Amino acid sequence: KYYFEDVGLRNARLGFRQVEESHIMENVVYNELRARGYAVDVGVVEKRVREEGRDVRRQLEVDFVANRGSDRVYIQSAPEMRTPEKAAQEKASLLGINDSFKKVVLVRDVVKPLRDERGVVTMSVFDFLLDENSLAGI
Repeated sequence: KYYFEDVGLRNARLGFRQVEESHIMENVVYNELRARGYAVDVGVVEKRVREEGRDVRRQLEVDFVANRGSDRVYIQSAPEMRTPEKAAQEKASLLGINDSFKKVVLVRDVVKPLRDERGVVTMSVFDFLLDENSLAGI
């Protein structure tokens, strides 16, 4: 994946044809993580599912694996997560990671940070962007 330091330049280069909210939000989150000193990678989690009576391996993407020293945070960027199906889809890759590092879903909605029963925190991207210590407090 490629991220732009200036999203406006990206949009201008593409003639403002592909202005996708999800990509822009992801780009902003990436830039903020880098500004906070994180080394950022994209993660892939393999998951086995049963389809038509046979096991199939699926690869699920983790938007960001952010590392800074011994600190690691897995982050999904999801502009909307208003249905249980969408929430399950966004959390699936995070739940496939079997370690004790923080797992976070950032949403565009203004929500109070909430940790679910499996340890995944859902928080507003605005809280993340406006509070440099937002990841430390979860």
